Amino acid sequence: MIKRKLLRRCAGVGAVALAAGVAGAGSGVAHPSSPTSHVPEVIAWGLHSPRQLAFSPEGGLYVAESGSTGTMGCQPSREDPKVKACAGLTGSVARVGEEGRVERVVTGLPSAGAPGEALGPSDLVFTGDHRFSLVIGLGGPPAYRAAFGPVGARLGTLVSVNLRSRHDDGSARVTRLADLAAFEARENPDGTDIDSDPVGVARSGEGYVYADAGANAVNTTRRGGSTVAVLPPVPTTVSSPPSPVPVGFKADSVPTDVVKGPDGAWYISQLVGFPFEKGSSKVWRVVPGHKPTVYASGLTNVTSLAFDRDGHLYAVEISANGLLKGPIGALVRVPAGSTSPRVVTGGLFAPYGLALRGDHAYVTTGSVAPDGGKVVKIEL
Repeated sequence: MIKRKLLRRCAGVGAVALAAGVAGAGSGVAHPSSPTSHVPEVIAWGLHSPRQLAFSPEGGLYVAESGSTGTMGCQPSREDPKVKACAGLTGSVARVGEEGRVERVVTGLPSAGAPGEALGPSDLVFTGDHRFSLVIGLGGPPAYRAAFGPVGARLGTLVSVNLRSRHDDGSARVTRLADLAAFEARENPDGTDIDSDPVGVARSGEGYVYADAGANAVNTTRRGGSTVAVLPPVPTTVSSPPSPVPVGFKADSVPTDVVKGPDGAWYISQLVGFPFEKGSSKVWRVVPGHKPTVYASGLTNVTSLAFDRDGHLYAVEISANGLLKGPIGALVRVPAGSTSPRVVTGGLFAPYGLALRGDHAYVTTGSVAPDGGKVVKIEL
């Protein structure tokens, strides 16, 4: 019998680590080679499990780093009780400077999980020239967080960072805005197990809308918190090795990012959980108060979305063939109503985050590498 709780981890590092173990980093390129103009240029390296990234109003590029977990508060992993999950203060936010210089502007943020499966700082949105808000992942209920002790107190939360306000030790001031894991425990929008892993965030008036990958829901912090959308499970259509599940198995939907479109609607990326079937992911369009509708389909294991200045939607597939076949992904363009994305650049190792500026895309790669993550620049 396949235990559902062992299949839920998919938007965070756990699934990628699994895929790397199954297929290895040397997996074949999932999409055809891109034209020369779309060859990625490495502009930063040595990042610690980099996830989403964002430009500040002043034009600086900042990256959320989920870190390398730690050695404190160790407890059985929720995915495999034989493996220990530990926490540490190895999460951070980095600014990418000239000639690849990486400056960590915020350090000491929580990172937790089993070795090679760090969940921590995941996405950020700027609210001023020197202020941003940040979601920090968890991968479980509040009790799981509590077992890590004080080092894990900020897991599963939304925090605000003021880069101009410093503590006596020089560190940036970090303030908790909302306990997102507590909302999941209280409301449990999808009605299954209590599992919170906030991984994507966007500004919404004076509040925020966030994608909770563990909860299979997109929620808002406004007016004390409510649910914007719950994505339904995705039945598998094939049964083939190495997947042991039958046709019709209900995979978790797993929302990973949320962005506001040019039309004012919310657009949600979908990863789709184990067995990570190729082509099973969609981009959903949500108008608050209405049921989600499909904007595009035929994608695979999507982790990030962004609209360009002309209203074209781009996405990152962390794995273009499905995570059980290796974390070799792509940057793709997603036309409205399409059933297959248009590849911009394929063959990227464990890509995750996406930011657009001018005629270029900026993508984090090596999102499971504690010291080997990168940011690449790709001409669109």
